[in-house]
Amino acid sequence: MQVILVTGGAGFIGSNFVHYAHDRGKRIVVFDKLTYAGNADNVASLEGDPNYAFVKGDIADRALLAKVLVEHRVDAIVHFAAESHVDRSIDGPGAFVHTNVVGTFELLEAVRAHLGGLSDAERKRFRFVHVSTDEVFGSLGATGAFHEETRYAPNSPYAASKAASDHLVRAYRETYGVPAITTNCSNNYGPYQFPEKLIPLVTLNALDGKPLPVYGDGSNVRDWLFVEDHCAAILRVLEEGRLGETYCIGGRSEKKNIDVVRTICSALDEMAPRATPYADLITFVRDRPGHDRRYAIDCGKLERELGWAPAHTFERGLRKTVTWYLEHRAWCERVSSGAYKRERLGLGDAGEA
Repeated sequence: MQVILVTGGAGFIGSNFVHYAHDRGKRIVVFDKLTYAGNADNVASLEGDPNYAFVKGDIADRALLAKVLVEHRVDAIVHFAAESHVDRSIDGPGAFVHTNVVGTFELLEAVRAHLGGLSDAERKRFRFVHVSTDEVFGSLGATGAFHEETRYAPNSPYAASKAASDHLVRAYRETYGVPAITTNCSNNYGPYQFPEKLIPLVTLNALDGKPLPVYGDGSNVRDWLFVEDHCAAILRVLEEGRLGETYCIGGRSEKKNIDVVRTICSALDEMAPRATPYADLITFVRDRPGHDRRYAIDCGKLERELGWAPAHTFERGLRKTVTWYLEHRAWCERVSSGAYKRERLGLGDAGEA
């Protein structure tokens, strides 16, 4: 049975992948620091399962990583662990450099040393999938789409830190032979997403009768990818992807932010009606500094080479997502009970955190 170390496995995408891969016969070892966005509740249902283990740790702790690789006989890594919210990177970029750059470096060093102690057959089996973002490519104009050959042009501290991690993974593949594959995905949405991100923030604010903040004029465009489709793509890349390659993963669902918010409002008008339409709560606010105008992903390479395609339309995926948040209000309260109270972040007014 393949043993997969999932870094950041208690976070949003990571925990969804943990459940998806476990359900398909993989043994999973979650490695997570359990910061504000990593929640043990997300994987609690697997506790006690013989094909699951949890290790609490910092991705920058090379010694602990080395120990985990040996003790659990890991033969694959899916690397999600990252600080991932653009607004937080504007207020405090240092944490993003530590986790996304230094953490990836320490993980790669642990893997490099680990590979040296494996047999030829074990080294041949080993895989390292580095999960990245389309934000490393910068911003698009009105037409076109990001693809595997797009030039890197990050515009936020978050995007720059992920770009640096991408380059480190490529360098370790070329220099040391680490058997790595990189994926760059578009905007994910779905269950277990921390409520600082657009879709859960709007959903929960609406249910509480709070303003629904829309940055600028709301016309920024993102390609939305339902998290279960992303998990299916990552597992396909892990099992069948070519070493040294990059695969772009998108949902083929370009939407303006304002249209996403209005779609959420319409769904809630039907599923949790109130006296006045939820759209009355929409409030346009000061734009984010360096806010990229448009992202879109051309996932044709992944579709052609590995036979993957998104299974969810945006409308279907969004309805499933809103339903999940309606049914898991207690989870939402627990993850929001700390310092984050769904306030505005990323105005660029604060110093380094």
